[in-house]
Amino acid sequence: MTTTLRAATRDDVPVIAELIRGLARFEKLEHEVVMTEALLDIGLFGDRPYAEVVLAEDDGRPVGFALFFHNFSTFLGRPGIYLEDLFVLPEHRGKGIGRMLLAHLARLAVERGCGRLEWAVLDWNKEAIKFYERLGARPNSDWTVYRLAGEALSGLARQ
Repeated sequence: MTTTLRAATRDDVPVIAELIRGLARFEKLEHEVVMTEALLDIGLFGDRPYAEVVLAEDDGRPVGFALFFHNFSTFLGRPGIYLEDLFVLPEHRGKGIGRMLLAHLARLAVERGCGRLEWAVLDWNKEAIKFYERLGARPNSDWTVYRLAGEALSGLARQ
């Protein structure tokens, strides 16, 4: 099998949606997915795209993806890339596809003048943590991520 990477297009929205559902199943968070293909289409390919997707394919069949967007570091005075999701189908793991996707994002970060590439990982996902650390990534344990969503977000917005 030959693995290739390519930027996703609008025609890939159904494939991206299915890969996101696969990631949610793996993370035991399927009950939290409210994404629809219509929302994905707007978010990725609408008038103001908010994120980008790179697809990994084996012989033309999608086997993984990375969804990412730019953030900005005030301390560096430069943009960064935030990797929201990285997922490889279970039967295709261990073949270097995750490494290919991350190396691709690292090249994009360098080409785009970014100061860093960062992401979050679930504490229980020990295999992913070992994989990331083998690549040279280090945890940023000085920070705790906070999130406003749902009614808490709406309530604060009304104030």
